[in-house]
Amino acid sequence: MPRFLIAYPKNQGGDVLVEDSRLTLAIADGWAVLSDERGVCLAIPSHSGVTITRIDEPAQD
Repeated sequence: MPRFLIAYPKNQGGDVLVEDSRLTLAIADGWAVLSDERGVCLAIPSHSGVTITRIDEPAQD
């Protein structure tokens, strides 16, 4: 399952973990956009200073 950790710079908010089986990340026009089959879930402007890291769980055999 795709999982993304969104880490904000210090004193700008708490970190957020977003996960969904159909979650995708796209970069467009200066925005990081997380979407699923229903549409946009979260959009973050590139100048916000956040880091986005994909941290999927290992596949289970």
